Amino acid sequence: MIIPNKLKIGDTIGVVAPSNPIIGENIEELEKAKKIVEKSGFKVKLSKHIYSNTLGYSSTPQEKAEDMNEMFQDKEIKMIWCAKGGNNSSTILAYLDYEKIKQNPKILCGYSDITSITNIITAKTGLVTFSGTNFKTIATDETNYSYQEAIRRFVKGSLEIGKDGEEYKTIQSGKTEGELIGGNLSLIYNLVSGKYQIDFKDKILFIEELGYESNPAMVSHCLTYMKQNGVFQQIKGMWIGNYQHETNISLEQIVIDVLGKENPIPIIKSNNFGHIETKTVIPIGTKAKIDTNQRQKIKLIEQCVK
Repeated sequence: MIIPNKLKIGDTIGVVAPSNPIIGENIEELEKAKKIVEKSGFKVKLSKHIYSNTLGYSSTPQEKAEDMNEMFQDKEIKMIWCAKGGNNSSTILAYLDYEKIKQNPKILCGYSDITSITNIITAKTGLVTFSGTNFKTIATDETNYSYQEAIRRFVKGSLEIGKDGEEYKTIQSGKTEGELIGGNLSLIYNLVSGKYQIDFKDKILFIEELGYESNPAMVSHCLTYMKQNGVFQQIKGMWIGNYQHETNISLEQIVIDVLGKENPIPIIKSNNFGHIETKTVIPIGTKAKIDTNQRQKIKLIEQCVK
């Protein structure tokens, strides 16, 4: 495990766009986010191809990977923040220089479609990465909560999860410890097999999903594929985040429908990560502990920045 250095006020943050293009109103939103972060005392450096839309639906995989590789090798950059999510971040995986990334560890943060990149980089390099708000969202959120969560994790090194007094539900009781992996379910299930896959053995899997893109049947499909490939026999616990669908069918209900009683692993539910306003920052690659007897049923137990 490689732990990145803390972010300090005055440091330079690099912004990359490895998923959907920054076009239209996104340009103004990105510039607004840049001003907010600069006002906090940081410098912001945009990647070379940040506004590229070469393919008409995104920049090329090579352009995206070049930006990511350069940001890791740039000694000035202390953190890399992904601009936004979308649909095709996995296209860059073949072009990333994992050895150079390993040699130049730094904070990497993003969520949603960025799930592929963070989990694969952790799997291939041992670098702890982070599921947290995307850079553009700093400007589009109604509050600064998710941004402040990032500051608390990256600058202060806090191991706290979310707000005090948040509700945690027990779906299946128990206690366990394991390294965290996960993020958006529709991306995680694509990392079960093939050339770019992650090791689920003895991990705590955290999952969330965007309701208006994935209906309950699609969520069931993703979970069933994971079950058929032995994922739930390998993991030590599961942490379920936000999922809102017009049917009011919950993510935890679908998990139980698919798993049945075959996997008596601890499963908990909270509403502090996912496609919501109030996103905590979850490290990928460090240990957490689930204890369903506690009020806050999951705790980070290992340093994630140094």
